[in-house]
Amino acid sequence: MDPNFAEAHDCLADSYEHKAMYKEAIEEHQRAIALSKGNLVYVAVLGSAYARAGRRDEALKILNELKARSKREFVPTGLFCLIYASLAEKDEAFAWLEKAYQERDDAMLGLKWYPQFDPLRSDGRFQDLLRRMNFPP
Repeated sequence: MDPNFAEAHDCLADSYEHKAMYKEAIEEHQRAIALSKGNLVYVAVLGSAYARAGRRDEALKILNELKARSKREFVPTGLFCLIYASLAEKDEAFAWLEKAYQERDDAMLGLKWYPQFDPLRSDGRFQDLLRRMNFPP
């Protein structure tokens, strides 16, 4: 209904990403970022989409941009988790997840269903984190 509604583009990007249509997902994530004037969540999920599409360098570039921004403004810890998990850098992802858990970052609410965390699900540390968060089995 409104082609300038950033969240609609983000939802469409998520749908494309779930279907492994990464080119389309990345384009929609980029539209969401432009329309939202750089919303940090949209930037992070673009980084995750790059990682899941095998575009590691672009994912790392976004990760570094978020780290630089975190020196000037608040960047939720959970955003780093999404990218590291999508890069399948498990130790880094778990370090950031633990920090997000300690900070009670709201990204932790999607831990059971965000597909970005799929590479971590079989790791005992993931199961321990779910247990500590009191998620039902």
